[in-house]
Amino acid sequence: MPAPCGLAAKAAISQPVPAAPPGHSHRGVRTVRRELHRMAAKRGTAMPPGPILLLVLALLPPGPAAPCSPQPNATRFVCTEPTLRSLPAGLPRTTLAISVEFTALSALPPSALLPVPRLQELHLSSNRPASLPAALLRPAPALRVLDLTNNLLRDLPADTFSSSHCLQHLVLRENRLRALRPAWFQHLPRLLWLDLGSNALAELPPGAFRPLRSLRSLDLARNLLAALPPGALAGLGALERLDLEGNRLLTLPPAAFAPAPALRLLFLQENGLRELPPRIFLPLRHLRVLDLARNRLRALELPPPGPGPALELHLAGNPWHCGCALRALLRSAAPPLSAAADTRCASPAHRRGQEVAAPSGAGGCEDNGDGQQPPGP
Repeated sequence: MPAPCGLAAKAAISQPVPAAPPGHSHRGVRTVRRELHRMAAKRGTAMPPGPILLLVLALLPPGPAAPCSPQPNATRFVCTEPTLRSLPAGLPRTTLAISVEFTALSALPPSALLPVPRLQELHLSSNRPASLPAALLRPAPALRVLDLTNNLLRDLPADTFSSSHCLQHLVLRENRLRALRPAWFQHLPRLLWLDLGSNALAELPPGAFRPLRSLRSLDLARNLLAALPPGALAGLGALERLDLEGNRLLTLPPAAFAPAPALRLLFLQENGLRELPPRIFLPLRHLRVLDLARNRLRALELPPPGPGPALELHLAGNPWHCGCALRALLRSAAPPLSAAADTRCASPAHRRGQEVAAPSGAGGCEDNGDGQQPPGP
C-alpha cells in the first residue's frame, strides 16, 4: 500500500546521497552536491532535495553507461543508457526513486508506473517525450518529486496531476510549453517548488497559482512574458522566491506583489522595465534580495527597511538618474550594491558615467529635478 505523504517525504529525505550509477563514485557525488549547494547559497536559494540527483549526474564526468536491468528489492533505479527507448519491465514494488535521464525515451504508456505504487521520486530529464498520458501518475499517489527538465513537452493533459496530492517539487524547465493550464495546479496543496523556466509561456492566467498555498519557490525565468496580469500571484501567501528573469516585461501592476508578502528573493533582471509603480515593493517587508539589473529604469523605490540584514540590491545596466531622490534613497537604505562595473548614472550630465553609489562630491545634493544643477549665484 502506498505510503502517506508524510512518510514518503521522510523516507526520501533520509537518504543523504543519491545512489551513484556505475562509473560514478559516491565521493564524486558528494563533491558535486556540496558545489551545488554552494552555488545555490550564492543566490540565496535552497536546492530542492529531489531534483538535485539530475544536477549531480549532469555535472559528474561521464562514465560507462548504466545497465538498465532492474535489481530485485532495490529502492532506486538509475539508467543513463543513451539507446534506451522505453522503461524496462520488471521494476520491483520496493522502488522509491526512478532516474532515467539522457536517453532516447520518447513515450511512456499509461501503465508505466503500475509496478511501482510506492514511488516517491521520478526523474525523466533530457529525454524525448513530447507528451505524457493523463493517467501516467495515477498509480503513484505518493510521488513527491517529478523532474521533467529538458524534454520536448508542448502541453500536458489538464488532469495530469489530479492524483498527485503529495507532490512537493515539480520541474518542467526547458520544454516547449506555450500555455499554462490552471487545472494542472488544482490538486497540489503541498507543492513547495515549481520550476517553469525556459519555456515559451507568453501569458499567465490570473489566479492560475491560487491553489498552491504552500508554494515557496516559483521560477518563470526565460519565458516570453510581456505582462504580469493583476492577480497573477493570488493565493501565494507563502511564496519566498520569485524568478522572472529574462522575460519581456515593460511594467508591472501596482499591486503585483501584494498577494506574496513573504517574498525574500525577487529576480526581475533582463526585462524591459522602464518604470515601476509607486510603492510596488511596500508589502515586501521581508525582502532580502532584489535584482533589477539590465532593465531601462531611471528611478527607484524600495520597501521600508525590515529586521535582519540590509537589502541586497542589484542595479547594473540601467540608465539611472542620480538625482537627489536616488541618492537619498541609497543613503537611507544603505544596501550593498552588486560590484558590476555598469552600475552607473546616465544623468544628470555632471554625474554621467559615475558609479550610482559614489559620493556626490562637495556641495551636497542640489539638482533641480530635471537632471541639471541649479544656476550659481
